[in-house]
Amino acid sequence: MSTGATIVIDLGKTLSKVSLWDLDGRMLDRQVRPSIPLEIDGIRRLDAPDTGRWLLDVLSRYADHPVTTIVPVGHGAGIAALTDGRLAFPPLDYEQSIPEAVMADYRSQRDPFARTGSPALPDGLNIGSQLWWLDQLHPDVMANATLLPWAQYWAWFLTGRAVSEVTSLGCHSDLWDPQDGDFSPMAKRLGWAARFAPIVRAGDTVGALLPAIAERTGLSPDVQVLAGLHDSNAALLAARGFAEIADNEATVLSTGTWFIAMRLPATPVDTATLPEARDCLVNVDVHGRPVPSARFMGGREIETLIEIDTRRVDIKPDQPALLAAVPEVLRHGRMILPTLMRGFGPYPHGRFAWINRPEDWLERRAAACLYAALVADTALDLIGSTGRILVEGRFAEADVFVRALASLRPDCAVYTANAHNDVSFGALRLIDPGLRPQGELVRIEPLDTGSWADLDTYRNRWQAEVEAAKVEPIT
Repeated sequence: MSTGATIVIDLGKTLSKVSLWDLDGRMLDRQVRPSIPLEIDGIRRLDAPDTGRWLLDVLSRYADHPVTTIVPVGHGAGIAALTDGRLAFPPLDYEQSIPEAVMADYRSQRDPFARTGSPALPDGLNIGSQLWWLDQLHPDVMANATLLPWAQYWAWFLTGRAVSEVTSLGCHSDLWDPQDGDFSPMAKRLGWAARFAPIVRAGDTVGALLPAIAERTGLSPDVQVLAGLHDSNAALLAARGFAEIADNEATVLSTGTWFIAMRLPATPVDTATLPEARDCLVNVDVHGRPVPSARFMGGREIETLIEIDTRRVDIKPDQPALLAAVPEVLRHGRMILPTLMRGFGPYPHGRFAWINRPEDWLERRAAACLYAALVADTALDLIGSTGRILVEGRFAEADVFVRALASLRPDCAVYTANAHNDVSFGALRLIDPGLRPQGELVRIEPLDTGSWADLDTYRNRWQAEVEAAKVEPIT
């Protein structure tokens, strides 16, 4: 029996999660907290101070466990600025809108998509746009600041050593050139590359806990903290632990606030030909390799459509009852046209609309899941996904969504794994790349439409309605 334990810190946009694992890859405990932004002078920011206090309280729960390692994971559109050994100001929330004139000036600075694999995104989703604005908001501070991505901020928080890492730098940041494995020409020209903390590998040890952190939490001062990585890339690393995925043509569809499809191609792909205007991009894996990707804000859309609080942790309905609502949705042609979150996804310019909106909550939920499956199917087509698809994350347990996706892609094997834990398990594989998941992948059966209206007919009508509404972007 292996001894020791690992803590994974997963600080996402909607939820902050901390989990405790033994060295055999079994989760021992998990704590969750809503991620609620701050507003300072009318500007939304990530609540790093309160998150830090909560994190220390959670870490203290594990003082009696033989913790040896901590691995931070974070979303890919956060940037921290350090001055004089402290956080200069709370990082911008990537959903904070940036003044139009500022954004227009920034867009004139960007490198072409073919060079960075990073599309022009709204608000602060390109880290470069955040830096451009921050240089104007805080010019004196930013001129001398050390910059580091959100995941690595927490490594610094625990150890006092600042580093950067490529999975976050390569996440639609405009700052990275995936083919050359270096900062983008713009990042160098504007002096940002020189301001970033030194780049290390995700699995590199940053250092031991600061004495004050060890005393505050009761953890051993010898606990080692790794650099960590971007959350969707952690899910990708977890997926590679399954034999069905490891060396095969496969796509991981990570589901949370964002639905992000990341393709592992069997042969090299010309990423420069990806359709930038449809929210396709190039991520960078822990080895620095380009990963063709597509995304949309599926979790946020589903939660908005069914009118629930996005901060709730448990959003699962009665799955059999939800499946039973699907026939009525299909029979009456109840459907949703993209998109609630304008500026994102395969249909960024679409104007959201219901067709035959149901009053019944379960039918609305079923229609929302079918909608997510239709948009996911489109995103998968855009990056050429074939062979195998692994759905991981919060919505892997949504039966209507995953079974509809299996129906829409009959030539693909659609799988799910242990929902909620895949990101953390990927982080564990930084420590032990040979670690294999507990359990097996589950092959998803398509929806049994039987006497129901045919799902292909439903898709064809949906596509016709989308085209009639002219929601396709101009490319």
